[in-house]
Amino acid sequence: MIMWSCGTTSSLPKAPIKNVVEEDLIRFNILAVNDVYEIAALENGTIGGMARVATLRDSLKKENPNTFLTMAGDFLNPSLLGTLKYEGERIKGKQMIEVMNAMKFDLATFGNHEFDLKPKEFQSRLNESMFNWVSANVQYNGGDIILPFFKEHYGIKYGIPQTKSIRIYNKDSIAMSLGFVSVTIDSNPQDWVDYGNYLTDATFAYNSIKDTTDVVIGFTHLSLAEDKELAKQLPQLPLIIGGHEHDAIDVTVGSTRITKADANAKSAFLHEFAYNTNTKEVSVKSTLIPIAKAIPKDPYVQSIVDKWTAIQDAEIKKVIDNPYEVIYTAKEVLDGTDASGRSKQTNLGKIVTKAMSFAYNNEVDAVFVNGGSFRIDDELEGDISSFDIFRVLTFGGNLLKVNIKGSLLNDVLDYGKQSAGTGAYLQRYNITQDAETGNWLVKGKPINAEESYWIATSDYLLKGFDVPMLKTGEPGVINVVTPNAESLAGDIRKAVIAYLKTL
Repeated sequence: MIMWSCGTTSSLPKAPIKNVVEEDLIRFNILAVNDVYEIAALENGTIGGMARVATLRDSLKKENPNTFLTMAGDFLNPSLLGTLKYEGERIKGKQMIEVMNAMKFDLATFGNHEFDLKPKEFQSRLNESMFNWVSANVQYNGGDIILPFFKEHYGIKYGIPQTKSIRIYNKDSIAMSLGFVSVTIDSNPQDWVDYGNYLTDATFAYNSIKDTTDVVIGFTHLSLAEDKELAKQLPQLPLIIGGHEHDAIDVTVGSTRITKADANAKSAFLHEFAYNTNTKEVSVKSTLIPIAKAIPKDPYVQSIVDKWTAIQDAEIKKVIDNPYEVIYTAKEVLDGTDASGRSKQTNLGKIVTKAMSFAYNNEVDAVFVNGGSFRIDDELEGDISSFDIFRVLTFGGNLLKVNIKGSLLNDVLDYGKQSAGTGAYLQRYNITQDAETGNWLVKGKPINAEESYWIATSDYLLKGFDVPMLKTGEPGVINVVTPNAESLAGDIRKAVIAYLKTL
């Protein structure tokens, strides 16, 4: 097998198949990725990149035609590209579908971020896809009716199945069937999606194919804790190929191995199966392969990546001249995940809010911004470029300097804290809370309800989005300073980039 870099290899905790006769074996591979938001390589082109995954898959397929490429959810959103317009419409994952079609993906399941799209956008991406989908628990919620999702080709609608089976042959035309049971987490639920019950639905799906399928594996987008529960519920699954976490995972629960690759195709999991048609035993060797610079980029896939990257760069250059200039080297991993940014104060939130103060020459008392404005749902580490900041703050927007009454400031901060787990949770600077009294403090002093405070915040928040009591016209909003479009405060991304350059 062609290998460009070393990976971490492990085998399922099962007794090896003894007295093997090669003619009795059917060998097949699954190359698995998950949580891929970027089609291009990251970290100055050295890590990841779908064109490199394509090369890896093609090399494996030359050695064994029974090689399958899978995506375990979260690939249509979020991304900077997805927020941009192309041919009059928001891109919203169109770039990823085009790349995945070119790579000839075999199977995908839904992640929670697929449902960030509007229903019409989501349906368009399904219709454009040339690969198979599978899901046992997520369906369309029409209010008074629950229906399977579907994709439409040439006027014909194809329902997304609850299970998927693949017929696999060896060189002697001896066949076996591989089944997939797939379920998705209900994180950040949308009202047009019915999420069912992942354990109940997975069990039903498994029971529906276990007697007609030789090997059944899990194919999920769940939290690790949920994957572990699934492994306990269905110990017959030898392997669960998962997603949702962004760091590589390889753990075992009973006789079930759970694996997840690194996000953004920084790595891929290769699972090499051997099924004995006589004994009905299966063995699996699992290898985590870094997707690094040593792997060549597939020229055709890269040409599609380049097309979309050019569209993206043209938009970025309207704001910043050199998108890929390294502006900062992180001394610690910066946490931009949704789970953190929407529930607790983060180091990335601290940088962004400090930058907002910096944009106004630190002539503000405090800063807050909604955690939901951070769209990367990933971590940043090492060299950070301007492009990375655009990935974090895809929508940009003005920074406003707002004079608000202390009583309203208290209400806003209370609302932000109560909104933990949603995008309305506030990342803050110069604002803390007394652990004993619960009082909010600005620069270490309790907020005086009768005084006013200058706050830097986003134009989005002052429209009443996320925090409904915070908007122009409210009695507690005394004055609003709007920045010059060319100033740092004219775009939050310019402010963060300029601030990081000073560190």
